Amino acid sequence: MKLEDFPEHIQPYLIPRVSAEVVYRCLGCNAQYGIDELLYTCPSCGSVLLLEDLTFDRLTQIAPELWHQILDYRRMLNLPALRGIYRYHEFIGPVIPLNAVVYLGEGHTPMVEANRHLQELTGVRFCFKNDGQNPSASFKDRGMASALSYINFLVQSAKLPEVLAVCASTGDTSASAALYAAYLQPQVKSAVLLPHGKVTPQQLSQPLGSGARVFEIPGVFDDSMKVVEALSERFAVALLNSKNAWRIWGQESYAYEIVQDFDYDMNHKVVVVPIGNAGNITAVLSGFLKFFNAGLIKCLPKIVGVQSTHANPVYRYYLEPDRKKRNFEPVTVRPSVAQAAMIGNPVSMPRVVELVEAYNDKAGRQSVFFAEVEEQDIMDWQLTANRNGHIACTQGGESLAGMVAAKKRGIISDDDLVILDATAHALKFAGFQDMYFEDRFAPEFEIVPRESLKNFPRLVRAQGVRAFPSPEKPLTGQAFDDFVQKTAEAIAEALNLKPLSRNG
Repeated sequence: MKLEDFPEHIQPYLIPRVSAEVVYRCLGCNAQYGIDELLYTCPSCGSVLLLEDLTFDRLTQIAPELWHQILDYRRMLNLPALRGIYRYHEFIGPVIPLNAVVYLGEGHTPMVEANRHLQELTGVRFCFKNDGQNPSASFKDRGMASALSYINFLVQSAKLPEVLAVCASTGDTSASAALYAAYLQPQVKSAVLLPHGKVTPQQLSQPLGSGARVFEIPGVFDDSMKVVEALSERFAVALLNSKNAWRIWGQESYAYEIVQDFDYDMNHKVVVVPIGNAGNITAVLSGFLKFFNAGLIKCLPKIVGVQSTHANPVYRYYLEPDRKKRNFEPVTVRPSVAQAAMIGNPVSMPRVVELVEAYNDKAGRQSVFFAEVEEQDIMDWQLTANRNGHIACTQGGESLAGMVAAKKRGIISDDDLVILDATAHALKFAGFQDMYFEDRFAPEFEIVPRESLKNFPRLVRAQGVRAFPSPEKPLTGQAFDDFVQKTAEAIAEALNLKPLSRNG
């Protein structure tokens, strides 16, 4: 739809302009730094940073009803830069010109309500927001679109020479970083560090296919992250983990899309997200807070962060009800099928602490909760969800298990509608499904397959068939007819099918 075809009162707002003053703000000493160079930690105290729009109040000068119209009408534009996460440009990228935006199809992923059977099974009305339908098949693309758009802007502005982007990953981050960096070659190249043997073959194939330099190192994700941090402190590289504050801004779009998809009504809504490096829950909290502070929503939804018992430092931190007595302690992770969440020392923990407090204060009551789930429940619920029409990854199974746990604790009421985060595509974790079906989990996973959830292909070689077709020797004539009829009868018997009635 062309700009002149929109209502006149909307036209001036549809194409966003660069109109903000943004700084890095340190969560440790509260120092502020300009954004002309890439920063990941405070040069003074070493704490993590958040991006802050010092001119945010300008957004409150637009009436909420007008904001709703602006965002809803933007859905109809065919401008690529505004078809993805930058539909919300004023909230997540106000300093980035539209000609620097990198759009590969990310954002606006589908929200699929669970069928009646699954809702009855859980006792909750809920849906999955399937971020596995992003370009690299995970939610990481939201943050990468933001981080790489800003890098692209710095390159275009001659503020950065050629860039080597680096990240540590449990799989999804490396796939996304390599994909978006490849789009900006030759100015941007990428290298990824992976914990050896801790990334699925499907995920490993992605950065390799995008041309990234891939390095596998001993240990777990936390070890890879320390190496990447050392690289970013000593060499001229662009760090693309969620320590990068631009990643957080891009991932806020997840919250904005939920709000818009529910016509800006967050009453009796609950959002459940798995916690890995804590960047995603940070972004979700920040996104809802921004829309609330700007008046686009009248209330804040409940947020439930979920962790496995095998990697649960955030859950353990919030077990202490008195915020003054809380003390964060990293944990040694154990093997988990929710591989992207297998992080014992989340980089974004300081952001979580600040934003949870701000969120609860704005809500006027506790609205952020944390749940812990067993590995067994993660796999059982993932498979159950996918048997009911979803394509949830293991992290999606973790969200579903967390929702069930939260319902039992009374966090979720009968009036609530729950949105679950399926962070990646199920095919990325197909190996865990195979291990479940074949009962091949090592003891440390603490998973015993339920027979009712196992599934296998069955080779049918019907009795009485004298010849079977092959690619080299196809059957013809009576031999082929005999094969078809007897094979069909064998399958019908296995399925307990009844013959068609020929009467009348």
